[in-house]
Amino acid sequence: MAELAAIGKVINTHGVKGGLKVLPLSDFPERLKALSHVFLEQGASVKEHEVTDAFVHGRFWVLFLRGIEACDSAERLIGALISIPLSERMPLPTDVYYLDQIIGLEVYTVNSVYLGRVREVLQTGSNDVYVVKDEKEGSRETLIPALKTVVQIDLRLGRILVDPPEGLL
Repeated sequence: MAELAAIGKVINTHGVKGGLKVLPLSDFPERLKALSHVFLEQGASVKEHEVTDAFVHGRFWVLFLRGIEACDSAERLIGALISIPLSERMPLPTDVYYLDQIIGLEVYTVNSVYLGRVREVLQTGSNDVYVVKDEKEGSRETLIPALKTVVQIDLRLGRILVDPPEGLL
């Protein structure tokens, strides 16, 4: 099976005909109109479903899937992730990345000092912050602002180069 990317999470039912109220995990609400199939991930279970209808409802999505046509069937799916194959993700502009592309990258200073790997991305509103931690026991976390003036990302090499402003490290 292809690798999947979560684009939403089922948070409730919608109506009595099996509608799923979905919290979008995507910055691309327009993708909803193009969905013909999605994968529902619940624990170790992954099942493909045909989308029969989909629309935006406030800040949520509502999906109707073939085979989920009653409220009780939909209730069992609360908490499931709605996913698509990675190959179907929306293309991003140059120098913009999906979070899963950043997490796990090795981080070095421009002076070749190894800082660790990106463990998490904090979304602060003004700019993202990379939480970097070395694997060594007792090492501390380093918070790196995800600014073009500070970081250079090279997905091909699997690393980030950091040119830290004075006092950051």
